Amino acid sequence: QVQLVESGGGLVQAGGSLRLSCAASRSIATFNVMGWYRQTPGKQRELVAVLTSGDSTNYADSVKGRFTCSTDNAKNTVYLQMNSLKPEDTAVYYCNARTWSWSSDYWGQGTQVTVSS
Repeated sequence: QVQLVESGGGLVQAGGSLRLSCAASRSIATFNVMGWYRQTPGKQRELVAVLTSGDSTNYADSVKGRFTCSTDNAKNTVYLQMNSLKPEDTAVYYCNARTWSWSSDYWGQGTQVTVSS
């Protein structure tokens, strides 16, 4: 079993920045895809950013140019740097680690991000 522990969420004013961290309990090199999703009440969880083992990164259109997903394999940690935050970025952000086939699929507990206008 793998544990993913997120941190770094909080309250920030519009235009501000936050960096989310997700620490894994084992080597993240064993996963094909790591990334971030977010969810607001009454809505489905949506992809924010994913980074694959081939070093390609995919971002939601709504965050392109503002968010950056990266990893530190030595620390078994994936990051989400969020700049120029908007009120519509308010959500619970979840870290995910999985294999290509989703046969192994792990989620963190979520961290709340609130952007005030």
